[in-house]
Amino acid sequence: MEFQIPEKVQYIIDTLVDHGFEAYAVGGCVRDMILGKNPEDWDITTSAKPFEVKKVFKRTVDTGIEHGTVTVLLDKDHYEVTTYRLDGIYEDNRRPKEVSFTSSLEEDLKRRDFTINAMAYNPQLGIVDLFGGVKDLKNRLIRCVGNPMERFDEDALRILRAVRFSAQLDFQIEEATKLAIKEKAGLLKNISAERIRMELTKLLVSDNPDRLRLLYELGISKVILPEFDRMMTTPQKNIHHAYSVGEHTIKAVSAVAGSVSENRFSARERTILRWTMLLHDIEKPSTITLGKDGQNHFYGHQEKGAATAKRILKELKFDNDTLNAVVHLVKWHDYRFDLTPKGMRKAAAKIGKEYMDLLFEVNYADTCGKNPETNKDKFKKLEEAKALYKEIIEKNECVSLRDLKVSGKDLIEAGFKPGKSMGIILNRLLETVIADPSLNHKESLIDLARSWKDN
Repeated sequence: MEFQIPEKVQYIIDTLVDHGFEAYAVGGCVRDMILGKNPEDWDITTSAKPFEVKKVFKRTVDTGIEHGTVTVLLDKDHYEVTTYRLDGIYEDNRRPKEVSFTSSLEEDLKRRDFTINAMAYNPQLGIVDLFGGVKDLKNRLIRCVGNPMERFDEDALRILRAVRFSAQLDFQIEEATKLAIKEKAGLLKNISAERIRMELTKLLVSDNPDRLRLLYELGISKVILPEFDRMMTTPQKNIHHAYSVGEHTIKAVSAVAGSVSENRFSARERTILRWTMLLHDIEKPSTITLGKDGQNHFYGHQEKGAATAKRILKELKFDNDTLNAVVHLVKWHDYRFDLTPKGMRKAAAKIGKEYMDLLFEVNYADTCGKNPETNKDKFKKLEEAKALYKEIIEKNECVSLRDLKVSGKDLIEAGFKPGKSMGIILNRLLETVIADPSLNHKESLIDLARSWKDN
């Protein structure tokens, strides 16, 4: 097989070869080339030692020199060049205590996680595939290099990476690798929250987030998200539902934000929406009751779920922006829209204009995971809500204090004293304008405020 690689990658490989060293593109970029995708990152492996790489190229940065990695700078681009290496003893199920360099490409490839990531490519020599990576790509399999038990003992994050690659590539996990995951899943307790967050997010935003089910089946979620296990075993005996809480959640996650290629939402919004659907019913297991009607009910699961979502996202070290958005949407995910213009203005005022389009998407996905025999009316009501809200936006009607044509400063200039009472007045004016948008004029609002003051 022959592939077109970027000019600068070719230059680095050629330069190293011209100086008497071996050099190859390696890992994920080779996998992606074989799959016909454009690699996002290009990693280069070489027999040259780090100090030799630094001698060959004018501009370098010691990004991970103790592990053999030097970053080569070419114009504004940078490429990681890593010396063939052998990993020493792994003491923390994540990183080797020490590494040693080798002149053998085979030894370097042997230490990698999966066969599909353990291939190298050199334009002159072609693909180096010592462990059946090409065959596994053809058969759509995730398989560990060598003994899977050893690979997971070395780096437990590989357990989660196996499921993530399965979701991203729509591949199956090979049976021996699966068995090793079940055996070694407990090692994930040694992995940092940041790493787990990154892998879970990549899984969630992929086109196959239903691979969440594998987390449960292979004993992974029991270690990193035990709440998900409880959802998987909680039934929903209710006319609106046809699946357990967990299966409903998986269907809702799969339905939200569409496929990656549709590009309907930004990367940030996609992350928010997928995490919202994963966590939206997280507290249903703890709030389940059986009513006199013989139906399961989950009173208060929204507020309780928002608190739990906040705790989980904090533990996973999410940024505040994402955390706050997910928690907010979990809290309001079950909001019942009053299908009138006033009702939709109230909803926007309560929930926030910046969240309305996301909430509509949450509502749609939530409905997709419910009973197909009873959800037609729910979809119809959602479309009505969206149409009413669209009209409000087109008319530029007031739904927040920012939209109000009078401000605290205006009231002070009109003789009102600053303080708590002014906040009460502004909120009362907002309620008035939400009820009747035609009143949103500075002079009439000040007159109205004065009439309240006089009374």
